[in-house]
Formats: sequence, C-alpha cells, structure tokens
Amino acid sequence: MLNRTPNTQWPPAEPAERSGILLVPYMWIGDFVRCHSVVQVLRDRFPDRPIDVLTTPLCVPLLNYMPGVRKGIVAELPRKRLALAKQWELAARLRREGYGTVLVMPRTWKSALAPFLAQIPERTGFVGELRFGVLNDLRWGERTLPRMVDRCAMLALPKGTPQPADWPLPALKVEPADIGLWRERQGIRAERRAVALCPGAVGPAKRWPADHYAEAARQLGRAGLDVWVLGGPNETEAAQAIVRHAGAHVRDLTGHDLRNAILALAACDAAVSNDSGLLHVAAALGTPSIGIFGPTSPWHWAPLNPLAAVIEPATELPCRPCHKPTCRLKHHRCMRDVAPETIVAATERALAEAKVH
Repeated sequence: MLNRTPNTQWPPAEPAERSGILLVPYMWIGDFVRCHSVVQVLRDRFPDRPIDVLTTPLCVPLLNYMPGVRKGIVAELPRKRLALAKQWELAARLRREGYGTVLVMPRTWKSALAPFLAQIPERTGFVGELRFGVLNDLRWGERTLPRMVDRCAMLALPKGTPQPADWPLPALKVEPADIGLWRERQGIRAERRAVALCPGAVGPAKRWPADHYAEAARQLGRAGLDVWVLGGPNETEAAQAIVRHAGAHVRDLTGHDLRNAILALAACDAAVSNDSGLLHVAAALGTPSIGIFGPTSPWHWAPLNPLAAVIEPATELPCRPCHKPTCRLKHHRCMRDVAPETIVAATERALAEAKVH
C-alpha cells in the first residue's frame, strides 16, 4: 500500500547511483519528440541510470523508436480536472518502479502531483503554478528561455548551469525491416518515390487549406510521385477530399494509430506538413521535410532538426505571429497566400537534393 506521507525533504535526497529517472513531458506529439533531446542530455550525464517516460496511449508508439529510453509508463489523466483517485493510482505505479529522480516539464501543479505522492526523492521542475513542496528541486527563469526545447532540456542539467549553445538533435530510429513489413501490409511498392502530406494541426489557423493540399497532390502526381496523406481521424475528411481531387496516385493513410504515420514518414522520400507534431516526427527521422508556417514563428516552434524548407507567406503581415486557434481577422492570409506551386517547387528541390546525397 502506498505510504500517504510524501517526502518534502529539502534539499532533495541524493538519488541512488543507478536509480531510474522519469521524464514527465508535454503530451503533444511535437513536444514529445523534443523530449528526445532531454533523454540524450541525461544519457550523457548518467550513463548507468535507466530513463523512462510518462506517456499517453497516443504518444507511446514514439518511444519504440527513441534510443536511450527504457520504457514508457502509460497513463491517461484528464486534462481539465484533478482526478485524485487516478493520481493516487499512478503514484502507486511510480513508487513500485523505485525512481530516484523525476523531471516535470509541464508547469501545472497537477503534473507534479503523482511524483510527489510517489515520494520520488528528487523532483525537478520550474516553479510554474507555485509548486512549492510538490517539487523539491525548484528552478526559476522559465520565462527567460524563449523556446520550448530550452525550457525542457535545462531541467536535465544541474541548477545554475549556463545554457549550452546547442542541444542534441532528436533522432528517431526505424529499422529498415520494419519499413519493409509496413510496405507489405499496405501493399505499397518500394520502387516509386512518395511524398507524405500532413494536413492536420492543433487549431484551424495553423492548417494550410485542404484545397491547396489537394492541388499540390495533383501536381506531385503529374510529376510521377505517389502521395500519402497522413494524420489522425480528424484528418480523414481532408484526406478523402484530397484523394477525390488528385486521383489514384494519392492514398488516404489517416487513422488512429500514430505508429502507422511514423512508419510512413520513415518510408517516404519527403514530407510536407503544417506546424504540427508530424513535422517534428518527420524531421527527427531524417526525412526531408517542408514545414508550412503561417501564423506561428518557425524560430520558436520549428523542429530542432534542420528542415529541407521553411515556407512562410511571401508578404509580411502585421498580424503575425499569432497564436489564436482561428484567424481573428477572418482572412487567414498567412496560409491562403502560400500557393500550391510554392510547396510543389520546394518539395521537388528537396527530392533532387536528397537524390544527389
């Protein structure tokens, strides 16, 4: 039975030399991929300590392709309520694992609750929602770190360490045999070059219009390429519209399983994506990737991995950057003004450069 008198020791107890480290990341796909930079920093500091990651059922397939991670702890806590019984249940699971350290990346109070209840000796995170007590290795200065990767990775370094000039790049690894089996299941031949389109994003403002994707797919097909449309169930309607417009060379590969999208992005020759989680997946796999950034800043939100092309509106708009889920001015010019021909040209350049290398 879980002891209900959690450790509030300050300074935190010294974790055992080989005790496990738990990461509590943000659970959006892109931020989850960024977490691999943190894994690599920890692996360099603590080569003998296993690293586990708290995950949701959606994100757990990523861990199979993330070197340096021992396993995922799958939990699905409600986003908008405390769910104390579930927190106690998760705490009991964490306590059985015997972790010595936890890094809590989200700044919310409830994200630190289960590690606190589990009495993990060293609980590191930014002050956030006044988390005095639930965390015992509190960090300040979160607001001075401009990018999400900086905020996450600095927690993996000792307090007071200057920020490095560069972080390790996320590097997802998919075995060629896994790609071969995926192609076999999908009935996809390896001889034809393929481009993946990822039309989804959190909020309509970050989505390049579906009719633009459809026209780009049509032009890519005329150039002799296969086109795969990837995403979750919310992207199926857009995928079907693209298929109807662009023809038989386009396949709808949307679905519930993120693993399917990971394997498709590893198998394709280039990817086109909005500012979304799948852009981070594609870039971390080393797939030449074209990122479309309308309302958001690529400096803040693009993958840490280099992209084949960053596409922004040609005309500077005074309303950018914007972080509203829908265009507050109703014109959505930051995305509508990006022409399909621009994306097709960037994709063809990326394919030509990849072929040379």
